[in-house]
Amino acid sequence: MTANISAVLTELAATKQIDRKRIEEEIKASLYSAISKRLTSDNELEILSNFENGQIYAKMNKLVVQEDLGLGEVSLSEALKINPDAELGDRIEYEIPISDFEPKIINTARKIILDKIKKIEEDRIMFDYEKQKGQIVSGKIRSIDFDGYKVDIGYTDALLPAEEQVENEYYRVGYLIKAYVTNIRKKGARVVIISRNRPEFVQKLFELEVPEIRNEEVIINKIVREPGVRTKVAVIATKNNIDPVGACYGPKGTRIQNIKKELNDELIDVVQWDEAPEQLIANAVGVDLVEKVYLADRGKFARIVLSEKNKVLAIGKNGKNIRLAAKLTGYHLDVYTEDEFEEKIAEERRITSHISELDGVTPKIAEILKQHGYTSVQDIYNSPIEELLNLENIGEKTAHKIKEASQFF
Repeated sequence: MTANISAVLTELAATKQIDRKRIEEEIKASLYSAISKRLTSDNELEILSNFENGQIYAKMNKLVVQEDLGLGEVSLSEALKINPDAELGDRIEYEIPISDFEPKIINTARKIILDKIKKIEEDRIMFDYEKQKGQIVSGKIRSIDFDGYKVDIGYTDALLPAEEQVENEYYRVGYLIKAYVTNIRKKGARVVIISRNRPEFVQKLFELEVPEIRNEEVIINKIVREPGVRTKVAVIATKNNIDPVGACYGPKGTRIQNIKKELNDELIDVVQWDEAPEQLIANAVGVDLVEKVYLADRGKFARIVLSEKNKVLAIGKNGKNIRLAAKLTGYHLDVYTEDEFEEKIAEERRITSHISELDGVTPKIAEILKQHGYTSVQDIYNSPIEELLNLENIGEKTAHKIKEASQFF
């Protein structure tokens, strides 16, 4: 049994990265706890150990009795073999190899040892986790199962679960990756959770690559991301002589290329933050694409006007560019060409204008139209001329006149 305990000591010290002296102390304490349950304080139990050669003994003073009934007692006949002068009630010192104890005691000690080692390991994981929480760690893929990727990050095996992975990113065992430490999940043993799809992961990559961000000369105001596809990063400088966007790209774009490489060539747009919503929206969509931004009088709504060619670029593949721009700015964004915008304004004007404002519509005609369900200029605009010609008490000339007026309203 001593050899087994020593093997456990060697294995745990090597694989769990726990201080050997700490493990030795816990083994002795566990043995003491398991054996002392069968003794009294008068037995003066002591655990003696030499872990270098695997020798562990329990030293105790056994009580001399006529017939021993417990671990802390020795029969008079046995005591006389050790000390010919022994008498009932005396104490005889024994040193018993741990391997000589009955299996039940050893199994109890082993359980206590393993529980304590587990607690030490969890405490160490928590200590290291607190130091690395919110930071990027590097690690090697150790295994793959239904829970996700198990990653050796040095002080423990972390988990990269499915919900923290980037779609279409796949790794093999032995592959080196970087990830962001998010939290600890308690599911049986404590497990450190890491992520590659959070915006915080991108932010930490920028902090690693861009000295101006580490020095707080450039501040990241906001990051929005569709993992594996596109990310937008809004930055602002704290000093007038620094170009925050240029700092993030670096000389010849080397900094941004290093970040993109880690993200498997995910598109990254670095945009200048601006307190003016119109300018921020233009920057987020693409300052070279946008011709004009109009903000709604109420609510966070904006209309963007640009050319037909630039409209496609502004929207982006599957609408991802405009969607991320909306998330970055906090505005609902609608995109129009110049012609579409003018038509939209005209439509809204027709919707909000009463039919009585149309040329050729007298109060009497307005009342007739109202009786047929026409109340706004837009109602007339949307109605086919054939429908207007069929209205009772509306002549052909009047029908054509109000229809034409609605088209140029």
